Amino acid sequence: MAKGHRSQIKRERNANKDTRPSAKLSYARVSVQKACFVLDAIRGKDVTTALAILEYNPRYASGIIKKLLESAVANAENNNGMNAENLYIAECYANKGPTMKRIRPRAQGRAYRIEKRMSHITIVLDER
Repeated sequence: MAKGHRSQIKRERNANKDTRPSAKLSYARVSVQKACFVLDAIRGKDVTTALAILEYNPRYASGIIKKLLESAVANAENNNGMNAENLYIAECYANKGPTMKRIRPRAQGRAYRIEKRMSHITIVLDER
């Protein structure tokens, strides 16, 4: 086959694919900055410790991220056949999503813009 043949390109792309279990939440209604406070607290920890941290963290983002982490653990157990006790959080990050623009009326007929930010949150697990 030719070097640039479509099937060969797909084969090479799939060979480089990351096989670690992960979960991604798109369009989460929390800003990246607020999500990162919670993600920084659990980065590098094992799954049971991270779930305990998220359970008692008072921030709104911790409930969202706890659900996402449980989903990533379920993906690891069902799709990759991994044991939940051996898993730890290899990567976790929040990327900027779209922003909803809203208008707030102010004095003397003026309008102030309110930006309701969204984020895309990703958690990648790995085995120790």
